[in-house]
Amino acid sequence: MKHLLGDLVYQGERAGVHNWNTLAGTSFYWHPDWLHIAEDMTGMRPAVTINTDNPKPTQQDAEQTILKHLDEQS
Repeated sequence: MKHLLGDLVYQGERAGVHNWNTLAGTSFYWHPDWLHIAEDMTGMRPAVTINTDNPKPTQQDAEQTILKHLDEQS
């Protein structure tokens, strides 16, 4: 199953940390200084590494990483 951006519900940004939920209720967190997507707001539980050519990951890089991770999980 290929996941699309519409499968993520962007919850916004708080203290620099962006949060997305899936329709199934899984949460993902990312801060522009992190090179990973985390399972909690502190960033201490990385779920997946962001692979990008950008020197600093963007929100779009984070979203694409989450979608790729979801595709690999299903």
